[in-house]
Amino acid sequence: MFDIGLWEMIVIAILGLVVLGPERLPTAVRTVTTWYRTIKRMADNVKQELSHELEIDKLHSDLRKAEQFSQDINDQAMPQELKESVNALQEAAQDVQRPYQKTAVSTDAPTQDNK
Repeated sequence: MFDIGLWEMIVIAILGLVVLGPERLPTAVRTVTTWYRTIKRMADNVKQELSHELEIDKLHSDLRKAEQFSQDINDQAMPQELKESVNALQEAAQDVQRPYQKTAVSTDAPTQDNK
Protein backbone atom coordinates (compact mmCIF):
# COMPACT_ATOMS: atom_id res chain seq x y z
CA MET A 1 0.00 0.00 0.00
CA PHE A 2 2.66 2.49 1.01
CA ASP A 3 5.97 2.42 -0.82
CA ILE A 4 8.20 2.57 2.24
CA GLY A 5 11.62 0.97 2.13
CA LEU A 6 13.86 -0.33 4.88
CA TRP A 7 15.69 2.95 5.47
CA GLU A 8 12.46 4.92 5.70
CA MET A 9 11.17 2.45 8.30
CA ILE A 10 14.39 2.84 10.31
CA VAL A 11 14.09 6.65 10.23
CA ILE A 12 10.42 6.45 11.30
CA ALA A 13 11.34 4.06 14.14
CA ILE A 14 14.13 6.35 15.39
CA LEU A 15 11.84 9.41 15.22
CA GLY A 16 9.11 7.49 17.06
CA LEU A 17 11.57 6.42 19.72
CA VAL A 18 12.78 9.99 20.19
CA VAL A 19 9.31 11.59 20.19
CA LEU A 20 7.34 8.98 22.15
CA GLY A 21 10.05 7.41 24.23
CA PRO A 22 10.67 3.72 24.87
CA GLU A 23 7.68 3.37 27.23
CA ARG A 24 4.95 4.59 24.87
CA LEU A 25 6.38 3.40 21.53
CA PRO A 26 5.12 -0.24 21.72
CA THR A 27 1.61 0.94 22.59
CA ALA A 28 1.64 3.43 19.71
CA VAL A 29 2.83 0.76 17.28
CA ARG A 30 0.05 -1.61 18.41
CA THR A 31 -2.56 1.14 18.03
CA VAL A 32 -1.40 2.08 14.53
CA THR A 33 -1.29 -1.59 13.55
CA THR A 34 -4.85 -2.10 14.81
CA TRP A 35 -6.08 0.94 12.85
CA TYR A 36 -4.30 -0.28 9.71
CA ARG A 37 -5.87 -3.75 9.98
CA THR A 38 -9.32 -2.28 10.59
CA ILE A 39 -9.08 0.06 7.61
CA LYS A 40 -7.73 -2.70 5.39
CA ARG A 41 -10.54 -5.07 6.46
CA MET A 42 -13.16 -2.39 5.73
CA ALA A 43 -11.64 -1.70 2.30
CA ASP A 44 -11.63 -5.41 1.49
CA ASN A 45 -15.29 -5.70 2.53
CA VAL A 46 -16.26 -2.77 0.32
CA LYS A 47 -14.31 -4.23 -2.59
CA GLN A 48 -15.99 -7.61 -2.11
CA GLU A 49 -19.48 -6.07 -1.94
CA LEU A 50 -18.85 -4.03 -5.08
CA SER A 51 -17.66 -7.05 -7.03
CA HIS A 52 -20.70 -9.00 -5.83
CA GLU A 53 -23.03 -6.21 -6.95
CA LEU A 54 -21.29 -6.06 -10.34
CA GLU A 55 -21.75 -9.81 -10.75
CA ILE A 56 -25.46 -9.48 -9.91
CA ASP A 57 -25.83 -6.62 -12.38
CA LYS A 58 -24.10 -8.64 -15.11
CA LEU A 59 -26.33 -11.61 -14.36
CA HIS A 60 -29.45 -9.45 -14.66
CA SER A 61 -28.30 -7.93 -17.95
CA ASP A 62 -27.50 -11.39 -19.37
CA LEU A 63 -30.90 -12.60 -18.26
CA ARG A 64 -32.63 -9.61 -19.91
CA LYS A 65 -30.72 -10.27 -23.15
CA ALA A 66 -31.67 -13.94 -23.07
CA GLU A 67 -35.33 -13.14 -22.40
CA GLN A 68 -35.33 -10.60 -25.23
CA PHE A 69 -33.77 -13.17 -27.52
CA SER A 70 -36.35 -15.77 -26.56
CA GLN A 71 -39.15 -13.28 -27.24
CA ASP A 72 -37.70 -12.40 -30.64
CA ILE A 73 -37.64 -15.96 -31.89
CA ASN A 74 -39.95 -18.83 -31.19
CA ASP A 75 -38.92 -21.57 -28.76
CA GLN A 76 -38.56 -24.26 -31.44
CA ALA A 77 -35.90 -22.28 -33.30
CA MET A 78 -33.84 -21.74 -30.15
CA PRO A 79 -30.92 -24.18 -29.81
CA GLN A 80 -31.04 -26.59 -26.87
CA GLU A 81 -27.79 -25.22 -25.41
CA LEU A 82 -29.25 -21.72 -25.34
CA LYS A 83 -32.43 -22.98 -23.68
CA GLU A 84 -30.31 -24.60 -20.96
CA SER A 85 -28.32 -21.39 -20.50
CA VAL A 86 -31.51 -19.34 -20.18
CA ASN A 87 -32.89 -21.77 -17.60
CA ALA A 88 -29.63 -21.68 -15.64
CA LEU A 89 -29.62 -17.86 -15.69
CA GLN A 90 -33.24 -17.73 -14.52
CA GLU A 91 -32.52 -20.14 -11.66
CA ALA A 92 -29.44 -18.14 -10.64
CA ALA A 93 -31.44 -14.90 -10.71
CA GLN A 94 -34.09 -16.46 -8.50
CA ASP A 95 -31.42 -17.70 -6.08
CA VAL A 96 -29.90 -14.22 -5.91
CA GLN A 97 -33.26 -12.53 -5.34
CA ARG A 98 -34.54 -15.05 -2.78
CA PRO A 99 -32.77 -13.53 0.28
CA TYR A 100 -34.06 -10.06 -0.62
CA GLN A 101 -37.70 -11.05 -1.00
CA LYS A 102 -39.80 -10.27 2.01
CA THR A 103 -41.58 -13.18 3.56
CA ALA A 104 -45.29 -12.68 3.63
CA VAL A 105 -46.49 -12.49 7.18
CA SER A 106 -50.11 -13.36 7.54
CA THR A 107 -51.84 -10.63 9.50
CA ASP A 108 -55.23 -12.24 9.07
CA ALA A 109 -54.31 -15.29 11.14
CA PRO A 110 -57.00 -16.11 13.68
CA THR A 111 -56.09 -15.49 17.28
CA GLN A 112 -57.22 -17.69 20.10
CA ASP A 113 -58.51 -16.06 23.23
CA ASN A 114 -58.31 -18.19 26.35
CA LYS A 115 -61.32 -17.14 28.41
